[in-house]
Amino acid sequence: MLTIAENALPHAVPESQGIASAAILAFVEAAEREVHELHSFILVRHGRTVAEGWWQPYRRQDPHVLFSLSKSFTSTAIGLAISEGCLSLDDPVLSFFPDETPAHVSGHLAAMRVRHLLSMSTGHAEDTTPYFFKRSDGDWVSAFLDVPVTHAPGTFFLYNTGATFMLSAIVQKVTGLKLIDYLKPLLFEPLGIENPTWEESPRGINTGGFGLSITTGDIARFGQLYLQKGEWMGRQILPAAWVEQATAYQVSNADNQAVEWKQGYGYQFWRCRHNAYRGDGAFGQFCIVMPDQDAVLAITAGVGDMQRPLDLVWEQLLPAMHSDPLTADPAEHARLLTKLASLSISPVPGSAFSPLAARLSGHRFEAAPNDLAIRAFSVAFTDSGCTVTVGTARGEESFTAGFGVWQAGESALFNEHGSTVSMPIVASGAWSHDDCYTLVVRLRETPFVFTLIFRFADDQLVFESTVNVSFEPIQTRVVKALRT
Repeated sequence: MLTIAENALPHAVPESQGIASAAILAFVEAAEREVHELHSFILVRHGRTVAEGWWQPYRRQDPHVLFSLSKSFTSTAIGLAISEGCLSLDDPVLSFFPDETPAHVSGHLAAMRVRHLLSMSTGHAEDTTPYFFKRSDGDWVSAFLDVPVTHAPGTFFLYNTGATFMLSAIVQKVTGLKLIDYLKPLLFEPLGIENPTWEESPRGINTGGFGLSITTGDIARFGQLYLQKGEWMGRQILPAAWVEQATAYQVSNADNQAVEWKQGYGYQFWRCRHNAYRGDGAFGQFCIVMPDQDAVLAITAGVGDMQRPLDLVWEQLLPAMHSDPLTADPAEHARLLTKLASLSISPVPGSAFSPLAARLSGHRFEAAPNDLAIRAFSVAFTDSGCTVTVGTARGEESFTAGFGVWQAGESALFNEHGSTVSMPIVASGAWSHDDCYTLVVRLRETPFVFTLIFRFADDQLVFESTVNVSFEPIQTRVVKALRT
């Protein structure tokens, strides 16, 4: 297996690859003004990295959850399995699951083929994924097959993450390996993607449509593989014909609302304007491939409006890409390098001190019944930050926030669905007013950022929690507590 270092794309001065350093700087500055929560990016031109940056506290070595960008990797596994003769695009979906086939099979379900799963044209009128989580026996395959197929497969586009899960299940059926294990020797190892992780269904099938975590550099190399028609370091690791098919316009999605999501859909890849294509995931995880410009852009983020980052690419970067090298501009390149080296997201502003701190520090506050299932709080204040202890039904858990810095740690307090797995976090806090302490907690390997506000009045505490992005409508959760 080649290491990341051996697989790393060589670096080059932007002007040598036909793009001005000033244009890249303008893109970064516009992203900071208008997008706010970019976590990282890597821009590759002619196979060379011309710019890269991580907004601290996000780091080069950290994986970032991809959400639906995972789908493009699942598609790749299908392409590889087809090339090995394990299946074909026109195989009936039901042929892989005789034990899960419903007692009554509609004509539309019988007509569903692998290509329909890939192109999100299964014929379903709604995403099948919610039915998975309602299934008490954890049988997601049966849950998918039980959902009525309203339209003839191939005639109706509907973004359906359950369809991608079925592709993962098919890979596991025909290869005997979980999706991640199948891809390790065929894709991950050749690209130097080390320690990928992928979530699983209750029955041990990789989720396929979401759940893969890898680094920004891994995303960039994956995009470059597709730009190079499946060739990597002189070896054809993915059939060029599959790259052409997967990234071509396979089905219309013109009924979508946002302009970048109505340009057509391939096999788990979105078509873009400007003859580009991309894999993307919720809240701004992007692998953008621009064949006409011989360029790739990898992005991780935590944004609600995914259209705006793409607009900035077309407005700032695309017009700046020229076919020939540009005249060297050492001064602008130095400015760009200085900016990239200093990218950061500021810790919480405010004061390290409040007259209330000594009186409140370490005291326990018992919470009234609340939908966060919190039973108690205590906050121990110091000049360098604070330690927050939260009591739940699982017991008490603490994390530390720094003043003027991001304090690294781990916590399971911010997990969905009550998971007890600790996740890497960074936290910062400060007194925004004498009676109000504000904390920001970043789940370092995800898009999620929690703002926690503690408002103190006499022996009362009002706690407020808000997250930056969510699949549900964003709301502020409030918990009231009394000092004991």
